[in-house]
This record gives sequence, structure tokens and C-alpha cells, in this order.
Amino acid sequence: MNSGLLLLALLLLPMVGAAVVAPLGAATARVVALGFSLASLALTVVVWFAYLGARSESRFALELSVPWIPAFGTSFALGIDGIALVMLGLIAVLVPIVMLFSWEEKLPEGRSVAGFFALLLATQSLLVGVFAATDVFLFYVFFEAMLVPMYFMIGRFGGPRRQYAAVKFFLYSLLGGLIMLASVIGLFVVSGTELGAGTFTWVELQRMAAGVDETTQIWLFLGFFLAFAIKAPLVPFHTWLPDAGAEAPVGAGVLLVGVLDKVGTFGFLRYCLPLFPLASQRLAPLVLTLAVIGVLYGALLAVGQTDMKRFVAYTSIAHFGFIALGIFSFSSQAFAGATLYMVNHGISTGMLFIVVGLLIARGGSRLIGDYGGVHKLAPLLAGSFLIAGLSSLALPGTNSFVSEFLVLVGSYPRQPVFTILATVGIIFAALYVLWVYQQVMQGPVRGAAVLAAVSTSGPGTMLDPSVEAARGGSSGFPDLSRREIAVVTPLIVLILVLGFFPGPVLDVITPSVVATMNEVGLADPVGGFAP
Repeated sequence: MNSGLLLLALLLLPMVGAAVVAPLGAATARVVALGFSLASLALTVVVWFAYLGARSESRFALELSVPWIPAFGTSFALGIDGIALVMLGLIAVLVPIVMLFSWEEKLPEGRSVAGFFALLLATQSLLVGVFAATDVFLFYVFFEAMLVPMYFMIGRFGGPRRQYAAVKFFLYSLLGGLIMLASVIGLFVVSGTELGAGTFTWVELQRMAAGVDETTQIWLFLGFFLAFAIKAPLVPFHTWLPDAGAEAPVGAGVLLVGVLDKVGTFGFLRYCLPLFPLASQRLAPLVLTLAVIGVLYGALLAVGQTDMKRFVAYTSIAHFGFIALGIFSFSSQAFAGATLYMVNHGISTGMLFIVVGLLIARGGSRLIGDYGGVHKLAPLLAGSFLIAGLSSLALPGTNSFVSEFLVLVGSYPRQPVFTILATVGIIFAALYVLWVYQQVMQGPVRGAAVLAAVSTSGPGTMLDPSVEAARGGSSGFPDLSRREIAVVTPLIVLILVLGFFPGPVLDVITPSVVATMNEVGLADPVGGFAP
């Protein structure tokens, strides 16, 4: 069997699942969709081990290439390196968790459960295409196509302002994509001049990169960079995320902040740096300035949020500043930290978003001020929130600490000033996470959402919440159910395992980040990873 067919199967399986699930009834759709997502997870495990066993001199493994539009020099080409592989693993883990969380999620009236689960599978399929494409034009097609299912998930299944949020998300992303299309076309024209025939093949484009003059590289770089900066999102291209994250249904929001916005930072590593090395070096100070502004700005705005879902969105903006800092510091150690940060952010922020969704499902409100003393009624829920929050602020022993530490240590030799400024964001992270935890979970039972829910559990409960605590919860504000425990447990395990044993993931990432460092054409600073 051609090993490249594994990637094709991983791409097609969720899309087939979406087509199968769409016409089914609600109960059947849930089971079938979960089955397809688990099958994709199992296939991803096979792909992971196939990649480990396919070490070669080639830049990518498990490659598959079929002529697509020969007149335009395009091919349906798939292949992965270690960076793409860990992103495929993140998708495969999060999608079944999202489905299990969404099992009983209340959707807007008249909306189909089957439709929602089908859109989740379609999003998974297109994201696989984005990370696995090795033809630049094919990547662009997947980059644009993945907007469609997410647009419908936000616009049809989201909150009260879902239409506004969906249109804003779509227009921002579409504008970035159109600008990138101009650079994709420009890259094809330049390749025709440099190579004698236009091509969209990544490997050939990378080989010619060093021969393209700096001015041309800068113009082409800007087209790709703007599209990826919007998707990431970097300040000042970030304003779509708080609205989309707040109005998206929780399941879609987890994929939005957990995976879809990683396409931007992945694009920096896969396209901006290797294809435009001179432009990347010349414009790095500008990108680093935006990254540090994002770290501080996102953290400060997170502190002032009253809406829990917007709070999570702003914490993501701060985290993406750290990732961009690691990428544009040009150190293989910082590259590895940034890539690992992409994975760990998806896990910790995805869990934080899920726990917020569990709170909203019980209290019916997104406002922080409507909750208080939840730990007395739902200790498991409060503990899950704390673990997700500690991971988000990069407490030692959690997954995010390793990646944040690598970014800072790897960035400092080349960018000491930017690194020191970004470190201030760590202090703010501790402030906003612990403040929200204290407001929502600690103290006496209080807040309109909690008291209204508790009052449904019987006379006298509002007068003596300690009675409910002694009973292990409240029928109006219950603790985690078995299904919900099954949702958060894998994420808690990953937070702890990757916090103490990140080695296996770093072993996968390291050869690819070293290759990226070589493609940029800079020597690794002291402390970088050895090839």
C-alpha cells in the first residue's frame, strides 16, 4: 500500500462521515458522527507510526501526488513533516471530545443536530487538507474552503449575535485569503522566471527561494503574512476572534480557538519563513513588535472581560503573541517551543472553553458576575476549571510551561528586549486566570445564575447552600456527569503527561524545525537544537 494513501484516507474519512451523518435523525447522527471521529483518531495513530517508520532524506513523508490542473502546474499533493503531524494529532483528539461534549448541547430552535455534527466532520476534513497539502495552490483551496463549515456553525448554531459574528469572521478571513491569492499567483509567475516553468510545488518553490531578490520576496511575503496574521490572530487583525468565539456554539468554539486559528502560525512556519527567507528576516522586527503588543494587549483586555467566552478568546490572543515571538526569533529551540505551544494551547484553551460551556449549560449565563461559590456545589467542575486555568497560565508541571519556557529561552539569544517585554505577560496571565477562578468558583454561593439554578433543587436550598455541598451538588446546579467526566479526563491527562513527558512530541517536531531553520538560512544561536 502506498503510504501516501493513508493521508488521503485521513482527509476523506471525515468528509464521507459528514455526507453520511447529514440526513440522519438526531440520535443516530450523534452515534455515527462519533464513530467516524474515533475512526479518524485511530487512523491518525496509524499515520503517526507510519511517519516514525518513514524517516528519509525527503523534506516530507507519506507523500502522494496526482496531477490536478497540469496547465496551471498544480497537483493534488499531500505530505507531512513533524509540525504537520502534531497538528493532525491535535485535530484527531479534539474532534471526538467536542462531539461528546456537544451530545446534549442545546441548539437554536429549528436547527438540526445532524447538520451540526456533519459540519464538525467537514471542518475536520478540510483542516487535515490544510496541514497536509504540499502544493501551494491546493493549500490555498483548503485554506478558503475551511471557512464555509465554520461560518455555518457560527451563523446557524451560535448565540444571539451569531449572524454578525459569522459575517465578520468570514469577511476578515476571506479578505486575507484574497490577498494571499495575489501572492500565490505572484509566486507562480516568479517560479516561471526562475525555474523556466511555473509551479506550485512547495519543494521546488523552496529550492528557488534563495535566488529571488529581497524586494520581490517582501511583496510576496506580505500577501501570505496578512492572511496568516488574520487567522492567527495577531494584533491588530484580531477583532473577529472575540466576537466569533463568544457567539460560536461551544463545540465549534473549541475547534476555532483550539485548531483553526493555528493555521495562521502553521502558515508562518511552513510558508513565510522557508519560501521568503530574506523577507522574513527583514520584517521580523515588525512581526515581533506586533507579537509583544498582542501578549500585553490580550492579557490586559482579558483582565477586564465580563463575558467568560470573550475572556477565553482574549487569553488566546495573548498566547498567540508568544507563538509568533518564538517563530520570528529564528532559533530551532524557539521554533520547537512555538510548535509545541500550538499543540498545548489547543489542549488547555480547548479545555477552558469546554469548562466554560459546562458552566453556561448549568447557569444559562456567560457573565462572570453571575457566578460564585461554584466549588461548593460542583467541586469536580471547579477542579477542572482550575486545572485548565493553571495550564493556561503555564504553571510548571503543566503542558504549557514546557512550550512557553522553550519559546522564551530560545528567543532570548537573538531578541532579548522583545523576550523580556513578553515575559511581563506571564504575570498578567496569572492575574486574569486566578481572578476569574476566584470570582466564579470561590467564596459563598452567589450570583444570579447560580442562585436561580440552585433554587430549582427544592425549598430552603438558597438559604443553606452548605446542605447542597454536603450532598455533593445540587439538582439545579449539578456536578460533572459521567459523560462530562469522559470529556474532560483525556484533556487533563494530556495536560499532565505533556507537562512531565514532552519528549516524544518534541522528538517528532525537532527534525522539522531544524530543517526549517536551515531553510531560513541562519545559523542557530547558542542553545539551539542539534540536527
